[in-house]
Amino acid sequence: MFQVSDAWKAAFPEAHAGVLVMNEVENPPRHDALEEQKTLLEKQLRERFAGQDRAAIRMLPVLQAYEAYYRLFTKTYHVQLQLESIVFKGKSIPSVAALVEAMFMAEMNNLLLTAGHDLDTLQLPVTLNVSKGGERYNLLRGQEQEMKPGDMFMADVGGIISSILYGPDQRTQIQAQTRNVMFTVYAPAGIPEETIVKHLQEIQHNVLLVSPRAQVELLKVFGE
Repeated sequence: MFQVSDAWKAAFPEAHAGVLVMNEVENPPRHDALEEQKTLLEKQLRERFAGQDRAAIRMLPVLQAYEAYYRLFTKTYHVQLQLESIVFKGKSIPSVAALVEAMFMAEMNNLLLTAGHDLDTLQLPVTLNVSKGGERYNLLRGQEQEMKPGDMFMADVGGIISSILYGPDQRTQIQAQTRNVMFTVYAPAGIPEETIVKHLQEIQHNVLLVSPRAQVELLKVFGE
């Protein structure tokens, strides 16, 4: 179902990737239990960072790890900006379909870059790789994107499904009718394996709020 290329291992010897596959899920546009959890999370985030400024937040070890990666491409880690908008601007976590919201809530809490895919649209196996530059895929909004060299990406037999710099693809995106789902996490060097496991378990918990009959098919961290 999931494999790691030798090129990725050579390019990122201290990095990891996490995968969570869940079956028999539901994806309603809104769910009361998830909304309650989201409101609580927003409150906890604001309390956690009360009295701190943006500079202090950016010194968090997880954000430092992503900042080091994004700096190689002269880019800024967008999850950090989303956290700052919640903490400093009072913005709310977006209300979207339940599976995406379950993932995004954990992403805001743990700050780990995560993507979600409809498992039934994937042409397995999924391979974790490093770009040579010039590879192309259609982003979530439908725009074709050319990859820069040296970026982590994942691809199935049909093509690229996500990358760190540009995010998930359109072809395998989570839909209203999604019943089997794969969540994937990119973790550059400096992020411990146990942090990734905790993050995947948190996504699992959030999904089970909405889909109590869902089952975990795979929860695993790759790398080192």
